[in-house]
Amino acid sequence: MANPLAEPLNPLVHEPAPLRNKIMNSLRRAIETGALEPGTRLVEKDLCEKLNVSRTSLREALRQLQAEGILTDLNNRGLTVATVTRADAENIYRIRGVLEPLIVEQFVENAPDDEVEALKAQSEVLKKAYLGGNAEEIVATKRDFYDRICTGARNPIAFDLLKKLTLLTSPLRRRSVVRKDRQSQSITEIEAIVAAIVKRDKAAAKAAAEKHVANSAVSALRPPESDVRASR
Repeated sequence: MANPLAEPLNPLVHEPAPLRNKIMNSLRRAIETGALEPGTRLVEKDLCEKLNVSRTSLREALRQLQAEGILTDLNNRGLTVATVTRADAENIYRIRGVLEPLIVEQFVENAPDDEVEALKAQSEVLKKAYLGGNAEEIVATKRDFYDRICTGARNPIAFDLLKKLTLLTSPLRRRSVVRKDRQSQSITEIEAIVAAIVKRDKAAAKAAAEKHVANSAVSALRPPESDVRASR
């Protein structure tokens, strides 16, 4: 069944920026929103037509995404969107449970006051997205929130890792963020993270980030059948 939140792949406008990066970003977004689900086989001809790019440029982007583990070659039948097992997902959340508290701690250490204020403003945008309840908007706004944290932490490597890890668990995240109980919980957790950062309290900020990831894992790994039972 088609995902109602999914965005179509639209033709790209060719600009001076490296085309390969634009193609990669477009494909990442399609995976993130569910337009390309795990297991989807990528047909080069179709992608070239949808994105309005050459096969050479597309292949460069596909090779990079394959190297990152976002795409995989399934029995030499072509590239598909990588599928993660439950064990993989559990490991991803355990890694995030270490990585995200680290970058929050580094943000407290390294970010100047103007970046702290910018993060506060971004957190308000994120809370509004949670209240709006649209999965795509929540995921995109949270990406921007963590982009600011990683920038302030002076840790671009961490952001690259986070983008990969969260992309691999996109289906689980989309299912989780639309749950009303998780939305309310996330708002409280984001407020706690930002409040600790504003106070420059590294220990409290780290603990708040750890709690946020732990609760995210519980919600994301919860079977969808429990949502059906809860709605009865």
